[in-house]
Amino acid sequence: MNTDTGTAEHKEGVRLQKVLAEAGLGSRRQCERLIVEGRVKVDGEVVSWLGARVDPAKAVIHVDGLRVETRPEMRYYALNKPRGVVSTMADERGRKSLADYVDVPERLFHVGRLDTDTEGLILLTNDGDLAHRLTHPSFGVEKVYLAEIVGPIRRDLGRRLRAGIELEDGLAKADRFRLVEQVGKRALVEITLHEGRKHIVRRMLKEAGHPVQKLARIRFGPIKLGRLKPGSLRALTIKEVGELYRAVGL
Repeated sequence: MNTDTGTAEHKEGVRLQKVLAEAGLGSRRQCERLIVEGRVKVDGEVVSWLGARVDPAKAVIHVDGLRVETRPEMRYYALNKPRGVVSTMADERGRKSLADYVDVPERLFHVGRLDTDTEGLILLTNDGDLAHRLTHPSFGVEKVYLAEIVGPIRRDLGRRLRAGIELEDGLAKADRFRLVEQVGKRALVEITLHEGRKHIVRRMLKEAGHPVQKLARIRFGPIKLGRLKPGSLRALTIKEVGELYRAVGL
């Protein structure tokens, strides 16, 4: 797209300020202000004139460094998966699945998995490219878990987890570890890691001598579980979607 103000306006596409407004960035007037202040990039180039037109289905638009999703069919959700629910959109054995908590017409992908006994944050989207990048280990997207484990906790547990626990399928390392609280033989710990092998948190802690009693994922990349109740679904904000894109270099 030519951004030269001296060039005749292209008649194809949609006015950039309209695309931004329809994406939820504010009124048409507010979006015009974003453009003239030089805060908008289209396909890597700053666009600061109001005559610019884009194809919202193809243009890659960033505002203040965060990508703005302008394809109207794209959907992004956060679900607090309850314990006992399988991480699939359907289950041939008739068990409760993610689809029981999602009432939207679009076909969605679940981003990663949580085992049946684990609750917490799971992302759902129909953006296949983003879903793939968020789960591929090469992009190193962090996941944070809160685990109730059998105590008391040895002082070197965090060091051991960060150094790596040898499992049957190889070494597994935590990025960070934090003791949240400890009361008698019950301890609550927070563990952060970026890989997604099956039952990885449970296996690491069990091998370290602290079997997991309860486990919940409380953050996936930049998205936090917050106060979302078990079984509840919410749409991600424009900012959250942009932060997910940034987390995987898009």
